[in-house]
Amino acid sequence: MKKFMCFVATFAIAATSCTLDKTDYESEISTIVIEHFDYEEAVSINEGSYKIIITALNGTFYKGYNDLRLTIINTETNDTINSAAVTFLPILTNYNGNHSSCPHRYNLDANTEDDYYSGYAVFTNESSELETWTIYISFTDNGQTYTVNKTITVEEQGNMNLNMTAFTADDGEQYFIALVAPQKPKIAENELVAGIYTYNSPTSDAGTFPDPSQFSYSEVEDYTLLLDPRMPEPSMGNHSSPNNQDLIQREDGLYYGVVNYTMTGNWTLNFRLQNQFGAIIKGTEVSTDFTPGIEGERSELYIDILF
Repeated sequence: MKKFMCFVATFAIAATSCTLDKTDYESEISTIVIEHFDYEEAVSINEGSYKIIITALNGTFYKGYNDLRLTIINTETNDTINSAAVTFLPILTNYNGNHSSCPHRYNLDANTEDDYYSGYAVFTNESSELETWTIYISFTDNGQTYTVNKTITVEEQGNMNLNMTAFTADDGEQYFIALVAPQKPKIAENELVAGIYTYNSPTSDAGTFPDPSQFSYSEVEDYTLLLDPRMPEPSMGNHSSPNNQDLIQREDGLYYGVVNYTMTGNWTLNFRLQNQFGAIIKGTEVSTDFTPGIEGERSELYIDILF
């Protein structure tokens, strides 16, 4: 039953992520876009003689992609632990007590030069009275394993350039696309960065909660995200731009392409997701016609941005 409820919760996200509501363009265009470059403490946890600190951009967890850095300090010796095996598992609990998760790096990578462990989480929901996020962390030191957990707050992502979407593709799998960069585009050719992830359906019954095998996600490998950016506002007439490049994966697991914004305003990133065999598993081509006075057509798979 828990597995079924996890699927239902995720499918509900997918069902609403690509719904086209009437857009208030005038309200959106006045939005101030703020860039965040500094990693600040988002949460700290004390466990015996250890202190765990997680930093994130602006010291805040946002809906969408979050780059995370975790530091473990032995408070008795003031030494930073940089050779431990560290795991990170975010769990969302809804008002019915059902659990789900989100794309994340479970086994964190050690950065021994800067004494922190790196990971990410793509939070799919904001925190609310009905839904709460808890992070579960484990680490080893001197042959002993420690486990801690902490309830956190996930805020609304006010920067539309960092929006995300979730959906079920034609192959029956659940996918997530989260924009990573640019935070504040320019009127120019911008490097467009996104993470693409899929949910790994459990192959066995759940063990002791929280069993990570029930909340597993993977970075999608060797796909291509075909891109067609357009201005959907009626006054823009379905305007597009030249020199855009589809997104392909690099060694860090993220997908990189180029989007050319020729003016400020509301843009829609129309996507088609192509698997490693060249098959389109989600997304539709949109019309290239100039349609002044008519709101632009969106792909079956899209993300709206604004700058």
